[in-house]
Amino acid sequence: MIRAQERLAAHAEAKATPADVDAALSRARAQIEELAAAAAHVRGTLPEQIGDAVREGIHDHARPLGRQLAEVRGLLNQAIRRLEHLEHELAAERSARVDDLGLLVDLIAEGWRNVGERLDRIERAASPRRPAEGAVVYRLDDRLGS
Repeated sequence: MIRAQERLAAHAEAKATPADVDAALSRARAQIEELAAAAAHVRGTLPEQIGDAVREGIHDHARPLGRQLAEVRGLLNQAIRRLEHLEHELAAERSARVDDLGLLVDLIAEGWRNVGERLDRIERAASPRRPAEGAVVYRLDDRLGS
């Protein structure tokens, strides 16, 4: 330990010569020039490296989003196909119901026509006839009214 203290004292007492100062300055200038060259190199390549890094980062984040967007697009297309299928089924069902309604109207109209024809036959059968057949038919309302 004493020896280290002696060496420190010797260095503290040693005076720098002009040659030492010139050598230190020339080393400092050389290092500053190297630092300036490195800064110029970084200044030239840094924007390109930053751009590459940003592109890569965006690409890494956009890839899953693209996949998710494709999945959503596929699901929407599937939903659209299903809705179109339902629309066609509803149109066919509606058309069938209209046909059924037309048939029902025809059946009801035919039924009322048949009722009308029966009533006509009953009225003709109940109307007074000539004695050509040998019997006289009297209307009930005529007999009740007298």
